[in-house]
Order: sequence, then structure tokens, then C-alpha cells
Amino acid sequence: MSKVRVYELAKELNISSKNLILMLQEEFNVEVKNHMSVIDDEDAELIKELLSEKEEENKEQASYDDKKDQVDEQDEMDVIAKYEEMYSNQKSFVKTKKKNKQNKVASNDLEANEENNDSNNENAIIEIPATITVKEFAEKINKPSTEVIKQLIFCGVMAAINQEIDFATAEKVAAKFNINITQTSEEGNNIDEELDFEEDSNTEKRPPIVTVMGHVDHGKTSLLDAIRKSKVTATEAGGITQHIGAYTVKINDEKITFLDTPGHEAFTAMRARGAQVTDIVILVVAADDGIMPQTQEAINHCKAANVPIIVAINKMDKPDANADRVKQELTEYGLISEDWGGDTITVPVSAKTKQGLDELLEMVLLTAEMLELKANPARKARGTVVEAKLDKGRGAVATLLVQNGTLHVGDAILVGTTYGKIRAMFDDKGKKTKAAGPSIPVEILGLSEVPSAGDRFTVVKDEKTARQMAEARKLKIKEQQSFAHRVSLEDLYSQIQEGKVKELSLIVKADVQGSVEAMKQSFEKLSTDNVKVRVLHGAAGAITETDVTLASASNAIIIGFNVRPDSNASALAEREKVDIKTYRVIYDAIEDIKSAMIGMLEPDYKEVILGTAEIRQTYKISNVGTVAGCYVQSGKIVRNSDIRLIRNGIVILEGKLASLKRFKDDVKEVAAGYECGLSIEKFNDIKEGDIIEAYTMEEVKRSHL
Repeated sequence: MSKVRVYELAKELNISSKNLILMLQEEFNVEVKNHMSVIDDEDAELIKELLSEKEEENKEQASYDDKKDQVDEQDEMDVIAKYEEMYSNQKSFVKTKKKNKQNKVASNDLEANEENNDSNNENAIIEIPATITVKEFAEKINKPSTEVIKQLIFCGVMAAINQEIDFATAEKVAAKFNINITQTSEEGNNIDEELDFEEDSNTEKRPPIVTVMGHVDHGKTSLLDAIRKSKVTATEAGGITQHIGAYTVKINDEKITFLDTPGHEAFTAMRARGAQVTDIVILVVAADDGIMPQTQEAINHCKAANVPIIVAINKMDKPDANADRVKQELTEYGLISEDWGGDTITVPVSAKTKQGLDELLEMVLLTAEMLELKANPARKARGTVVEAKLDKGRGAVATLLVQNGTLHVGDAILVGTTYGKIRAMFDDKGKKTKAAGPSIPVEILGLSEVPSAGDRFTVVKDEKTARQMAEARKLKIKEQQSFAHRVSLEDLYSQIQEGKVKELSLIVKADVQGSVEAMKQSFEKLSTDNVKVRVLHGAAGAITETDVTLASASNAIIIGFNVRPDSNASALAEREKVDIKTYRVIYDAIEDIKSAMIGMLEPDYKEVILGTAEIRQTYKISNVGTVAGCYVQSGKIVRNSDIRLIRNGIVILEGKLASLKRFKDDVKEVAAGYECGLSIEKFNDIKEGDIIEAYTMEEVKRSHL
């Protein structure tokens, strides 16, 4: 990446190096020592953009005339002129203060009057968020925006009416008016907060949003296809859904919106981004196949999301279909059919013969009625991105699901960290439409970038506001990434004490199903009055990316017994700050969680993975045993370190190396990318494809929580 010196950039921008250094520190949090320091081209471009925006806003500000202003017209013109002069010339704070000194003296009487008028507000405390636009701040403290801008100038801050100021600056300005302000405890987006306060008294019934889930080949898309009576299946490769689609169907003058997802991963990934889009889940189970691993995962993901489940027992036309067997299997996962005395709706259906489809849809509408789903179509629209792509001819295309309000062509929208103005809108049949109400999916054109599935969208007053908010969000996300906080065993007690954790969610993975059941029961017995321990998902096998995604979405801890995370899962867990704990003894796991809950967990040692090697070949040598030819995949294998032998994600053995060689020579360590030969102490059952993981235990200081 090319770089540029501060003085060169200052010359190009026609401002002083001192001002540029100040701007870098305040606007971009970039520390530079002097005018000879270098900065990245990327930062340089951002500064250029910022200054050009400020010039634009400066021009707008010059023509701004607020009829409600309580200061006289001449004084107002002086302030705007002074503000314009500062903005365009980018004077340093020292010069600014000198230039404004006379103005300050002239306005002292006015300020004194204001202070007297505001003496009644001394005890009133106004709440404002961490960042706020000048206009919103002025409204909050009930002062003319020109007065606020004037005080900002006196504080040496150049901000236009629609620009954001931080809490510290707002506090200084509020003090000038003798007003007490406090920062709101809830962090969030100003626009989100503003829209959350919007009155929702005129709510009306809205259509339910239904997600279809289930094991692959159990007939999810065929069922949806039969309901919609349109051929979608034929266009898909290998019968697997290639995208996330949204469709609305009409039944007895009532609408139902269906989301056709490629599985629970998409459902959970959207939830991990804070998007709870689904009202009801239809779980498709094949009558001839019963509950499969993916079905079990889907059930656990739905339970974690607290979404009601309707079970569609599909393929009832097959000769070996057995609905009762499916109902029996469902009871093992806490889903007891209504006709067996439970509260789970089960409907036998056939996508092929259309059997039971009407009943299934009736049950969806009945469940929706019980949920009392409502929305206010009169408010500004907000909702979630269902899918998005870059189209060569049309640019960024996004499928949006409106969850509240009504979306119109021409609306300015903020979508995650992107923004735009809706140029065109199409319904689920591809026809152009001008408006979409609650629970209706539409495809839109006009976004600046392609958003991510699960991003939230809100309608804002204009495109300029949307752009500013998108930029602010990008910065906020950047900051938050370094402070991403998840629950971990080490800080569990302190979070319980602070009231942040009322429920400890766990995901349990073990080498055999029996261990999973034993651990689930033991953990759930640890629940106390303060904290409920809840096992979201338990299964046999290695810790996978899916487990980490669910843990991330539910703020859960992953407990592994005799299993290890695969490399992708480890990388994702590190990125998402998900706590993975692995054990060889069930009792240790239970004791750790019990200790963490009462604040007595004292980690003495921390495991550090040194490296991994894959076994490519094995040789049997008399008097020695089995020797393995390996390739070191990551880190390094050290001769005197502890090792574990992993087969298909399951820990087979924990022990030590008997020997480590490169060709015929004994070596102390072998680095990644090299081959080596090794043997394990008192163990010969080594197979090709096994993974050797070398690790060491590092002592850490005891921490009393």
C-alpha cells in the first residue's frame, strides 16, 4: 500500500499541517508525530472525502434560515458567516478562538440571559446517545440549531447541522446553556432509536412469515412448490435450494409469506446478525426416513430462537410411510404431537399427491392467530435483507422482507452499512410494484453496495442522512469488533453478578451419544434461582462451524467431551469470540461450570496448541512398533511436547512422542510445510488420515472472580 507524507497532503488540501494532524487525531483516531509522518493512501482519500463533504454542507449551511430562531437576525448572520469562514478555510483552533473573541464578548449578554432563562433546567437531566447530529441535539435541549452551532464554534468544533458530534462535545455545549445531560446506557443507532420511538398505536394484523426447514431430500422445496403451484424445483441443481427465496401465497383471503432457506445454517446466520425474521417454522420430516441429524439440528436451532414449530410429515404417499414412528421420534426431542396429548402440531402431507396441504396451511394461520402478529403499515418501513447479489446489468439487487411499515419506490433507505434510494421494486412474481406493506417480500434496485443477508433496513428522511448513518455504522462496527464480548466461563460469575447473564446456554458435543445425554442431564441440574443452565444442542461428533454459528447467535459456550473443533470451527470461534472448552472427564466439565457459576473458577493452566500434522503413511518396524510418515500442516511438532491423536474429530489418545525424525536424523522440532517420521509412546494403532496435535500447558496467574 502506497503512503503519503502529512505535509504533502496538507499542501494538496490547502490547509496547515497542524490542522491536518489535529483532524487525523480527532476524526480518524490516527496518531501522527509531526508533518514528516506518513499515512496510508486509504486514510488520505477518506480525508479528501470528508473535506469535500464539509464544503458541500458549508454551502447548504450558508443558505440555512430557521424561522424559529430566538436570536436576532443580525446575530444569526454573524454566526453563519463566522461558521462558513472557519469551515472553508479550515483555520486552526488558536486562530479561530482569536477571531471569535470579539463575537464572544458581544454575545456574553445574550448568554447571560439564556443562562438565567435556563436556571429552571438545572435539575433536569436530558439523555442523549454516544453520538448525535447537531439538529437532533438542538431539539433535545430545546435550543435553536444556530445557537448550538455558534457554541460549537466557540468550542473549536466545526460541525454542520446534519453532522454528528460525540457525547463529550455535546456535554461542553450543554454546559454553556446550563443544561445537564447524561449518556443513554443503550448503545445503538440514532435512526434506529428514533424509529423505535415511533408510535405503533395503529397496528393491524399482518401475514405470518414462515420458514421451511428439514433434512436434505425430505421434500422442503417440493412442498413449497406444491403450495405455490409453480415450478421452482426444476430450475435447481440436484434438488438442493441454491438461494434464499421469499414468496407470498394467498389462502382464504389471507396471506402467508414463505422463506425457502437452504437449511438451518442460513436461519441461524441471520439470527447471529440480530435478524429474527421468522414467526413460524414448518419442519419437514420424511415419513419413510424419520428424524435425521439435520432435522435434529433444525429442532435445536428453532428452540434456541424460541420459534413455534409445525411438523409436516411428508411423503405419506410412499408405501413404507409411518407417521406414528415420526411422532415417536419427535417425543425424544421434546416435541409431543397434539393427538398424543402434547402441544406440537403435526400434519401428515404429501407434496406429490397434495394430501394434507390445506390442513397444513390452516394450521399455519391458526398458529399465526394465536401469536397475534401485528404491524403498523402507516409508519416508515423497516425489515430485513433476505438475500442480495450483484447483477451485471442492474447493480446491487436485494430481496427485502418488510417487517413493519410500508416501503415505497423513492424511499431513502439505510441497510446495515450500505444505503440507497429505491429506484425500482418488484414483487415475488417479478412484477413492478410501487409499495410493499408488512410481511411482504420485494426485490429492490438502487443500493450503493451489496448488503449481507440478515442486515436490517430502515427508511430515513433522505439519501444524505442514509449515507452519513451508513458511514457512522461502519466506524462503529470497526470499534465494536475490537470489543466484541461473549460470555466465557472465566467471566461468567461477574456477568451473573451484574445481571447480564440470566441464562447460561451450552452446546454439548461428545464422542458418543450416551455421553451427550449424560452431560445434558448433569448440566441442566446445575440451574439455580439466578441462572438457568440450558443445553441448546447436543450431538455426537467433532465440533463444527455450524456449532460455532449457533453459539455465536445464542451467546453460548461450547463444551466438548473427547472431541476437538476442526480447523474451520477453531478459526470461526476465534473470529466470533466463542468460548470452546474441551474435556476428557465429564466430572471436570461439570465441576468447571459449577465453579464458574459461584465465582470459584481458578484457571491454573492454559492449553497452547503448538502445531498439527497429518499422518500420510504408516510402517511397522520390529522392536520399534508403528512409525508414521507425517506432513506438518500448521505450527510445529516438538519432540518433548504432549500430543493427542485425533481421528475424524474424535480424540483417540493423549500421550507423548517416542521419537521425531527428519530422514534418519533425530530432531527436536519440525516446522509447517515439512515432512517427518514419528512414533508414539506405548501406542501402535496409528492410521493414515489421523491428525497429531502437539500442545503444551502454560501456567497462568490464578484469578479470583
